[in-house]
Amino acid sequence: MPRAEETVTINRPAGEVFAFIADGANNTRWRPSLLHVEQSTPGPIGVGTVFKQEENGPGGRPIATDYEITAYEPSSRLSFRVVAGPARPEGRYTFEDLDGSTRVRFELVWEPKGLSKLLSPMVGRQMPREVANLHKVKTILESKQS
Repeated sequence: MPRAEETVTINRPAGEVFAFIADGANNTRWRPSLLHVEQSTPGPIGVGTVFKQEENGPGGRPIATDYEITAYEPSSRLSFRVVAGPARPEGRYTFEDLDGSTRVRFELVWEPKGLSKLLSPMVGRQMPREVANLHKVKTILESKQS
């Protein structure tokens, strides 16, 4: 079962970091493989919100990698599951307030089933790169004016 995790400390309050990550519209700013993201469910972001996204797939072909938010606890925890695409991992962000800074941990896990097990080596190599993109969130948020 492929899994990956990354932890980074961002010099911004937990509420600001959480809001940035929870808003899937920001994903194209820090996940270079994404081509397009949009919220496909109405209303404010929370449990049940779905973001439709396209990612650069093998051979440069776009693939759908839509995801649904499964846990939403502002400034504390955000979880999701991918609901479209060949690999359907689950992810979790945890946010720890460090007196004005925030420690963010991003965990990604995928339990392949059926024929998708054939993708396991490729997905297993991609997952560490995906969670490492969390460092780009740090760069973006820390470069903002206070």
